[in-house]
Amino acid sequence: MKRNIKLIIEYDGTDFVGWQRQPNGRSVQEEIEKTLSTVTRESITITGAGRTDSGVHARGQVANFFTEKSLTAVDFHRALNGLLPEDIVIHEVEEIDEAFSSRYSAKVREYRYYISLRPVAVNRKYCWQIGYRFDIEKMNRTASSILGVHDFQAFCKSDSETEHYRCQVFESNWACTDDMLVYTVRANRFLQGMVRALVGTMVDVGRGFTHEEDFETIKASKNRSSAGQSAPAKGLFLERVTY
Repeated sequence: MKRNIKLIIEYDGTDFVGWQRQPNGRSVQEEIEKTLSTVTRESITITGAGRTDSGVHARGQVANFFTEKSLTAVDFHRALNGLLPEDIVIHEVEEIDEAFSSRYSAKVREYRYYISLRPVAVNRKYCWQIGYRFDIEKMNRTASSILGVHDFQAFCKSDSETEHYRCQVFESNWACTDDMLVYTVRANRFLQGMVRALVGTMVDVGRGFTHEEDFETIKASKNRSSAGQSAPAKGLFLERVTY
């Protein structure tokens, strides 16, 4: 009888080509699958809640896989953390109902983007360093304008494969603490490159490069070239997934 096992995963995306298994480099999915196959002596395929891009990090990625092995959740937890490379850590392991899918059962995904307003050395791999001051009020008004259901084609990679571009956004705001600017966004789904494109465009608004009123025009254009640059991947974290 096959058992469904759920994982909560943290990883440093710096040296990965992304979550998804790819022929051109090292992926988080492949590293975990190889380790699970070693532990179970089965061919294991895992499904993730979000397909993070190259260089994007996660504190609360969720994945699940099926196995016929009788190992307990504690056994899996110890074995995985003992064998996985140091840039991947499993925080929780749980046997769950066979109908559960980390991807399709997810209700809300939360991302955060970090911008340092001063040069840093220790945290340099995990934030976008910008030596400017921003109009946070303008950025927050722009952020709040995407609440609800909208078409985000203008903020999606042009070669993305998706049935539609509509996402329901539940939270979208900027907060400033000390010298760090943090963007939090929660939605039912995200398109490829969406958060980084939103951040890049809102940064342009905050710096005065793009008028606040033009953000709606950009969104309505459904054209990626109308929006701002993609913020660097290193500042983006998948924080948690809610079911």
